[in-house]
Amino acid sequence: MPTTPAVPTTPAVPAAAGDPLARYHHQHLHWKSCRLGPDDTTGKELEQAGAQCADVTVPLDYARPAGRTITVALSRIRATDTAHRVGALLLNSGGPGGQTIGDPPWVRKAMKDVGARYDVVGVDPRFVGRSTPLDCQWPTGSMFRGAGGGRAGFDRMVALSADLARRCRTHAGALVPYATTRNTARDMDVIRAALGERRISYLGYSYGSYLGQVYATMFPDRTDRVVLDGVIDPGRYGPRLLRGTEEANRNALRDWAGWAAAHDAAYGLGRTRSAVLATVDAVRSAAARTPLRLGAHRVDGHILPVVVFNGLSQDNPTAYGDLARAVRDLRRAAEGRTVAPSSWLAGTLDFLLTGHDSTYGSAQTAILCGDVAAPRDPETYWRDLRRAGSRDKLFAPVANDINPCAFWDPPRERPTPIRGDLPALLVNATGDPRTTFRGAETVHRNWPGSRLVTLLGADQHAVYGVFGSSCVDATVNAYLGTGRLPAEDVGCARPAA
Repeated sequence: MPTTPAVPTTPAVPAAAGDPLARYHHQHLHWKSCRLGPDDTTGKELEQAGAQCADVTVPLDYARPAGRTITVALSRIRATDTAHRVGALLLNSGGPGGQTIGDPPWVRKAMKDVGARYDVVGVDPRFVGRSTPLDCQWPTGSMFRGAGGGRAGFDRMVALSADLARRCRTHAGALVPYATTRNTARDMDVIRAALGERRISYLGYSYGSYLGQVYATMFPDRTDRVVLDGVIDPGRYGPRLLRGTEEANRNALRDWAGWAAAHDAAYGLGRTRSAVLATVDAVRSAAARTPLRLGAHRVDGHILPVVVFNGLSQDNPTAYGDLARAVRDLRRAAEGRTVAPSSWLAGTLDFLLTGHDSTYGSAQTAILCGDVAAPRDPETYWRDLRRAGSRDKLFAPVANDINPCAFWDPPRERPTPIRGDLPALLVNATGDPRTTFRGAETVHRNWPGSRLVTLLGADQHAVYGVFGSSCVDATVNAYLGTGRLPAEDVGCARPAA
């Protein structure tokens, strides 16, 4: 018999006239220490930054607000400049499925003086992190894989995707239908009311940019200052959102390879960009033939492309070095040597090949599948893979592969038709391999009242407060401080190394 997680039930309380959500909007929040125990690093950092935490009660199903409830966890660093307080700034770090409760300290630091005028609020969205969890008990933390070689490899991915979907129906069936962006936006508005705010400001990264668009569309009179960093084109959002990112990832790989060649003495991957790329391709070919042994893990042709893909979202020496060490480890494994994987690679393999982060992959997949329907016929994906051809053997097999959404129940609601003009500040790097610059340009074009801040010449996903661009950070902070968008779009040169 399928098992479902226990979900608390709140006794029905008569709602105020005209407001079926009155008991949620007017709930009293109990603020407490964010530390869950002596080993809670996130809680310790929040405590040191002066943050407190609370749980907000929201309905599981907004169509039945008197029924089952779940909790959404949040943290808050309160404004210290109360005489010039703007309000609450809610954060979302993306994913979907990413935890945000630990973000207020570093965001508050990036905001510099203007941060004193805001309550900076981190929210773990429904079913994520410290909120009521959704766990399909997966043997992996990600629904993404490479399609592998030929039809046999693709058929293995069809079977895996069907099994992951089955596990979600079996182990989290009571929650899965309600894991949607529209419900997360509704939760945000309950949080707004419970905080006593008439309007909220918002900073969303990556998927958080889509969530911000949905919230501003559903609750247009309740948004104040909106910053979207790593901008998703809502017309391309859905279970196959990686399609169209292949070229940006190839460019990012080439730029990384140039860096690795310049650091050949440290990593030994090749003295030229082409030599480093040849090393990557040799490792890929070896994994496709025989799984590579790295510690307790086996890396095959389905996993290796995702490892490389995961290593290319940040454009800085630390991230570049992590990927270079990973490729070095993989090459040594391909040579038959005994390898203990480096820290980043070990964590990536644990994420992809164990159930340690099952809750992350479960929530991410449930949201993507619950927002937008995916093609259900496996042949659609197989045709797309064949159409992509063999020129790109790393990223096209990931971007076009089948995933569990092909075996999901249809979404309960239609995708949100995003409003025609949002007066937001958009931020994107030209080489972003996750949310491509083309998507940011599309959103900007559709919203004449928005302004676009462009980080030039960087393969960077998430810029404000992350990359170290004083130009980007100052532009965002000026907007958060004044509420006035720049008179025109802003281009920021990549900082000198």
